[in-house]
Formats: sequence, structure tokens, C-alpha cells
Amino acid sequence: MTSYLLAGPAEEPVSLVEAKGFLKVEDEAEDGLISTLISAARLHIEGVTGRALLAQSWRVVLDRWPVSRMVKLPVGPFVSLTEINAYDDGGGAHAIGMAQFFAEPDRLLLPLNVAGMPSLRERQGLEIDYVAGFGTEPGEVPVDIRQALLVLVAYWFEHRDAVIVAGSGSVVPTGFDLLVSKHRQARL
Repeated sequence: MTSYLLAGPAEEPVSLVEAKGFLKVEDEAEDGLISTLISAARLHIEGVTGRALLAQSWRVVLDRWPVSRMVKLPVGPFVSLTEINAYDDGGGAHAIGMAQFFAEPDRLLLPLNVAGMPSLRERQGLEIDYVAGFGTEPGEVPVDIRQALLVLVAYWFEHRDAVIVAGSGSVVPTGFDLLVSKHRQARL
């Protein structure tokens, strides 16, 4: 299974104004850096938790339906299914009716027999497009995740030399893991 980000969030879960207030920065000289840190912190949190903070469109590509009749969605929480296409031996796309599928927060459940299925090509025969995220507005993102994002931005802002040398993903403040721990997806 391969997954692709089709469209990222329309905005960040924390605004530049909120971050500057948290950092107690009043001038505009560091706005570019702070905006970059906000995006990097969101991406870091999404990578650590396996959750999209704000609504994003994702595509999962499979060779065929799993025998378990369950597709584990790599990014949650699931919001909606937008499209399912099956590709036949000739490469032709066939839209599959979505009403026959059931969704849970992190997986898609398949019916016993999927209606409208062609004979699939050998590789990448299925594409499942869906939307994941806590919501479309920054206020819908859980408070502890927004706090973790601000803490991470502040830490990277204050320790930018360490971040440049080690890379942003390897430098996190004490307590960060605790803020995001309950939102991590269990990975087996």
C-alpha cells in the first residue's frame, strides 16, 4: 500500500499572530521564519501521530483488496470517502460506488463482494481517495495538539542553531511527547 497527499490543509492550525503572541515577538522581522516553523511543526506532529490536524485529501493505492476486507488508512482521523477507482487490465478506470463501504476512524471496511469491480491490473489496481483531519477550522484541532505545536515552534525559534545542525525532527522540547501521546496511532 502506498499513500499520497493530494491536497494539504487550507491553513495552519495556529496563525502567525497566535505564534508571535506566544513567542512575545512584536516586530515583523521574523515573520518568515515563524511561518516556516509553524508549517514544520505541523508536519512534525502529523508525522509523529499519524493524524492530519486540519482536513487534507489523501490517496491510498493498493494492488488488490485485502483478504481481511479491511483497508487500514495511514492518516486519520477519517472524515469522508471522496472517490474509489479500480483499474482494469487495459488501464481503464472504473468508478466504484462508495455507499457499499463502511468507515471507522482509521480504516475502511469492505463488503463481502464489491459491486462494479473489473478484473484488476496486476499492480496499483485500486485508488481510494479520502479526507482526513480533525476539522476544517483551527479551533477544531484538539487543544493539547495546538499547545504542542506552539511549544515546538517556540523551542525551535529559541534553539535555531541546534535545529539547523541536527534537523528539526530530532530536536524537541521536554514534555512534547506527553502533549501528543494520546493522539498517536498505534502502529503494528
